[in-house]
Amino acid sequence: MTQTTIRERPPSQLQRASEHRAPGRPNVFAPILRILAIAIGVLVAVVVLWEGYKALGQATGDKIPFTAIPLPVSTSDYAMPHILTILSVLAEPTSGASGQSLFVYLMQQLSVTLREAGLGLLIGAVIGCGLAVLLREIIVLSRGLLPWLVMSQTIPLVALAPIIVVWAGAAGLPSWVAVTVISAYLSFFPVVINMLTGLNSPKPVQLELMQSVSASRWQILWWLRFPSAVPNLFTGLRLAATASVIGAIVGELSAGTGLGIGRAILTAAYYYSNSPETLFAAVLIASLGGVVFVQIITLIEVLVLRKRNING
Repeated sequence: MTQTTIRERPPSQLQRASEHRAPGRPNVFAPILRILAIAIGVLVAVVVLWEGYKALGQATGDKIPFTAIPLPVSTSDYAMPHILTILSVLAEPTSGASGQSLFVYLMQQLSVTLREAGLGLLIGAVIGCGLAVLLREIIVLSRGLLPWLVMSQTIPLVALAPIIVVWAGAAGLPSWVAVTVISAYLSFFPVVINMLTGLNSPKPVQLELMQSVSASRWQILWWLRFPSAVPNLFTGLRLAATASVIGAIVGELSAGTGLGIGRAILTAAYYYSNSPETLFAAVLIASLGGVVFVQIITLIEVLVLRKRNING
């Protein structure tokens, strides 16, 4: 009786290439392009809604169609200038003696505000992370301090900002320090809450595994709780970035720095009756600056979490 043997076919070149192919990596530019596309889409939608609402109001005499109910906002050029008018004023010079355009002037003021907001966000993030660790590891402190942290956010900023400005002035500090402190004050709370949630996010089985290898409390914090808290930390940073920009603008109004997009908005509001589109242009630049500021945090989050997913 003869034994039949089955000979295995040698792998083809394509199979060998596929076996040695590096694991596929997601395109790093895909999230960035997605964020950019969403931002452009939102911007286009806002323009369409603005001009559509204005056209509707001018066609119906500022009344809701087929009714005598007035629209909530007048569509006159005084109340709602055309988008093209707002954009065109950005190219005009700020004064007769200076050839500097309004766009360049507003961008310079915005850079001052974003610098103050960025420093405030950094200080607020460091304080927020430190407080979250303390609240996590010291239960008594959590029960006693957390309600006061929540209560601190109920203080009206328009009442707190002048106090911080006066304290900074009495200490001989420059006015931008007061603006940064106000920005940090609004920034730390979202970081504390989200970081604390992330530190408490590990599953019981993960904690039991760390305890089974005799990991100390700080080793569990550093090796398990901190990595688990990274996504929550970025959620808090995105919220804090928005709050820091608002804090910087409000702080500039109270501190009297003479610089910043907040002061530019206040000046444009003073001359609103003569040039309403200037105020809208200043608000537009401030809004775009805030969006870019938040998107920078989002971009860092995408890069950090992507590297973490690849490694993990």
